[in-house]
Amino acid sequence: MPATTETSPARIDAERLLDRYLAWQGAERSLSGYTLRNYSTDLRDFFEFLGDRSLPSVDKLLIRAYMSGLVESGLAPASIARRVSALRTFFRYLRSEGVLESDPMLGVRGPRRERRLPNFLTQEQIDTLIASADAETPQGLRNRAILELLYAAGLRVSEVVGVDVDDLDLDDRTARVLGKGSKERLVVIGRPAVRAIERYLKDARPRLVKPQPDATLSMSKPALFLNRDGGRLSQRAVQLIVRKCALAAGIERSVHPHLLRHTFATHLLEGGAELRVVQTLLGHADVNTTQIYMHVTDSAKRKAIEESLDGIARIEEERRKSRERR
Repeated sequence: MPATTETSPARIDAERLLDRYLAWQGAERSLSGYTLRNYSTDLRDFFEFLGDRSLPSVDKLLIRAYMSGLVESGLAPASIARRVSALRTFFRYLRSEGVLESDPMLGVRGPRRERRLPNFLTQEQIDTLIASADAETPQGLRNRAILELLYAAGLRVSEVVGVDVDDLDLDDRTARVLGKGSKERLVVIGRPAVRAIERYLKDARPRLVKPQPDATLSMSKPALFLNRDGGRLSQRAVQLIVRKCALAAGIERSVHPHLLRHTFATHLLEGGAELRVVQTLLGHADVNTTQIYMHVTDSAKRKAIEESLDGIARIEEERRKSRERR
């Protein structure tokens, strides 16, 4: 591998194109800062591999050599697939901008990623989790409303913290949320969640607001869920709230906000909801993304049947032993 020269013309040009690309991704596709940082990290790793080579000199053989090095380093297939995806979108952008005459990623395939079935909680675990939030303090009422909303609407954590008071229509049991790619959608809220939010708005939120002398309450504090300083609650804070409530509920497994989203989808499908309806509620652009939950429900049903059969077999075995003792 050629020695990396940070100040080489090729590297300076690559960094300049990367900055343009990230700015385009942020403006045109409204990607989150976290996603953009991942793109930046992955592409700069490729630049390190290139050394003094220029981007126009990259071909399929060089791409495959890079991928082989990733495999030999022991990097997980999912991580390799993510880097290949980053390269694919980056070179497609360079081709569309006329920087490159051809796309070296055409025909290059990344490693096949193992498709893991999403985990979910049982109805009993969900009930215990929500009940674990202290209903006697402002923070506890807020936490219960958050848990109810995560489960009742299947929201992403970013969507929950982004909800403003004016986004709610509790009479109609709906809320406007901003999903991936800044796509707005209307979600339906269950009655238990509506009751929890109403109580939070009445008894808890006013106590969390820090009034500002020159602004009305609705304009100065539009966020639905507030922290102890009266500001919008962060995604990290919601993650910690969910984890803390899970520990209080005695759930001995990793519980995070997205697990409640998985649970929402799984319970809907188990209850007979149409796949397209669940797709719309989750805000999935592709129904194939939602399809995986069908496998989860099928797996859960199969497990229940197997457990029933095992139970019947144990009963029959006990009866046989009883007859032999006679």
